[in-house]
Amino acid sequence: MNHKPKTDALGAASEARALTQSLARYREPSHGRSVIELLITVVPFVLLWLLMCLSLRIGYGLYLLLAVPAAGFLVRLFMIQHDCGHGSLFRHRLVNDWIGRVIGVFTLTPYDFWRRTHGVHHATSGNLDLRGIGDIDTLTVREYLALPRWSRLRYRLYRHPIVMFGIGPFYLFVLRHRFPCGLTRQGWGPWVSTMATNGAIALVVAGMMWWVGVGPFLLVHLPIMVFAASVGVWLFYVQHQFENTTWSDDRDWNLATAALYGSSYYDLPVVLRWFTANIGMHHVHHLCSRIPFTGCRLRFATTLISRIPAGSL
Repeated sequence: MNHKPKTDALGAASEARALTQSLARYREPSHGRSVIELLITVVPFVLLWLLMCLSLRIGYGLYLLLAVPAAGFLVRLFMIQHDCGHGSLFRHRLVNDWIGRVIGVFTLTPYDFWRRTHGVHHATSGNLDLRGIGDIDTLTVREYLALPRWSRLRYRLYRHPIVMFGIGPFYLFVLRHRFPCGLTRQGWGPWVSTMATNGAIALVVAGMMWWVGVGPFLLVHLPIMVFAASVGVWLFYVQHQFENTTWSDDRDWNLATAALYGSSYYDLPVVLRWFTANIGMHHVHHLCSRIPFTGCRLRFATTLISRIPAGSL
């Protein structure tokens, strides 16, 4: 974790303004492209889910093998929901919101609640004085050393890989997302949205269990959900938690520095870039979140990487 000097911050702000101006023209989404991306994600996911049901009669080898690409498509669905939350998939907010809400039933993520907390994440990422909503709990060395022994142990357990990428994702998507924790001052809106999503999830699950049976549904959907959730948390983790990332006090914090120095470029193979909807170019995303994943994130990778001092993984 680094504190960038003010001269670097000023340079980052200047670079950010120039880059934002050059990228502004790519903020406009293509409705046709967005519809196609939805179809080539939803249809294969549904087909793989059904194939997994059929493969249960053949053996568990094929069934578990199919769970990997099915989880990949579920991750991609979440990334499409993510772009809806930024209002970048379609031009009209109402279309983005309702597509996001429907996808949220399948990703177990209450869309309106998540959109608000994720907006807080974008507005405060890398700010030491505004931690706690939409991010992973992170302490400075001084804060960690000031904790009692049991609190240190709890923090280390929280960040242990088995908890962070195993138990944690299951808890987050299955339990924590059922209640809009952290937005109690926002009124009834987050509660109504979250409970509506919970009700829709219950109806879909009940209908699928009635159709294929309780056992087959759990055998098919649990591996997909657990694997996809772990991948999603891993992606979120590496986008801001890397060796040379930057955190600042509120008085020194600015969006440009947080985006350019505090967000990573995760250089994934082409196939994984597709499944993760180019979210690996996270510094570009934080710099200009209204650009859809079908826009410049991948197209400008080679030119932007040489210009932006982001973390490289």
